[in-house]
Amino acid sequence: MKILFIGDVMSSIGRDMIEDYLYRIKKRYKIDFVIANVENATHGKGLIKKHYDFFTFQGVDAMTMGNHTFAKKELFDYIDEADRMVVPINQSKFLPGIGSRVFDVNGCKIRVTSVLGLAFMDNRTTNPIEVIDSYLDKENDIHIIDYHGEATSEKIAFAYYVKDKASAVLGTHTHVQTADEKIIDNKCAFISDVGMTGPYMSAIGCDFDSIITRMKGFSSPFTIADSTGQLSAVVISFDQNYRPIDIERILINEDHAF
Repeated sequence: MKILFIGDVMSSIGRDMIEDYLYRIKKRYKIDFVIANVENATHGKGLIKKHYDFFTFQGVDAMTMGNHTFAKKELFDYIDEADRMVVPINQSKFLPGIGSRVFDVNGCKIRVTSVLGLAFMDNRTTNPIEVIDSYLDKENDIHIIDYHGEATSEKIAFAYYVKDKASAVLGTHTHVQTADEKIIDNKCAFISDVGMTGPYMSAIGCDFDSIITRMKGFSSPFTIADSTGQLSAVVISFDQNYRPIDIERILINEDHAF
């Protein structure tokens, strides 16, 4: 079993990279199941129905979200029918959506769970440690957790907390791919951040001038960078007992050819 997890897809540039490369990646690595974090896929924040349908058509089997889940209000109109979407389990209890789903892939039950981190986030979430236990004992063969947060220390500590019952903890949100992929105790695949699929020459997907203006203390909107694209992902391989045996980073951009 091989699972592909694609890091934060951002804007039309990120969607173009999915359209250009997903089929080829699936073919080269013999991928069985595709997960993508898509909370930034529509103009940098949120996900409209048209783009949900786009990812479905491209072959994304599960779509995880994050702190910008409800940035586009259109999501409220279709979230109940979005059976590939996974929202954070520790978001406000008043918000709709399912935070942990099971997908049947050739007889293998793959659970996908989304959680939000605490540090430097909006402080409107429950501590993920307080809620994850009830999801660790649910039925599944493979359990992939998307930890959407800023702090690498949180992600690493969380992974060690769940390592005996989760198959993988994959970090998202910072848009910068880290080089710390590992299999913890031969049980749980981990990386602090899978990285971003979006504008390559950018500050986490945004135009440099807009970010520098904000750093100088002036008000400036976040503007999507006009750039070539990049695709960041990891491939996790599992043995016949559904234990992770390898995690490999993928980075595609103008400096890293596919």
